[in-house]
Amino acid sequence: MSTAGPRYNGATMIAHLRGKLLAKHPNQVIVETSGVGYDVTITVPTFSDLPETGTEVALHIHTHVREDALALYGFLRASEKLLFEKLITVSGIGPKLAITILSGMPADEMVRSIRGNDVARLTRIPGIGKKTAERMVLELRDKLPESGTLAAPTTSAVTPIEEDVLSALLNLGYQRAAAEKALGAASKNRAGSFDALFREVLAALTK
Repeated sequence: MSTAGPRYNGATMIAHLRGKLLAKHPNQVIVETSGVGYDVTITVPTFSDLPETGTEVALHIHTHVREDALALYGFLRASEKLLFEKLITVSGIGPKLAITILSGMPADEMVRSIRGNDVARLTRIPGIGKKTAERMVLELRDKLPESGTLAAPTTSAVTPIEEDVLSALLNLGYQRAAAEKALGAASKNRAGSFDALFREVLAALTK
């Protein structure tokens, strides 16, 4: 299992989950790791990019803790998780509605609409009325990146070694987009060691 995160009232806050994909549905997956099956709520874009059941999957996780429950929300792309976490800071938007929002409009289009004060377009998302759309614009307009930086997909069939290499590069301060591009252009022989692949990708980034 790959999990990480701070502790909250004695419980580990899961930030990342990697394991066998036991089941997948448009709004839910079950991922088994170390003999435990984790029920994770997902968006439609994440569902569309999932590998086949029975194969390994890696998800970025937001752990939502309430007094009576702990819920996991999963995303294939870290950028989608970040947008989800921005959305739930808006008054009146909880995790379930944030998942619906991310399922109802492409991330880049949503960012453009929020930054461009396009309330009419935002209200086309199921469950979003005019007041909620106006709050999204008011509270997030200056907190979102330029559009075009959120929708670039990562490869759904990423291997554990590739995942570790990408994580190492991000920890060294490289931008995710550049690291993913260099990783995608690296040797197609991904059965080698972490060291070999890391050195190859690092060499490409430092040229």
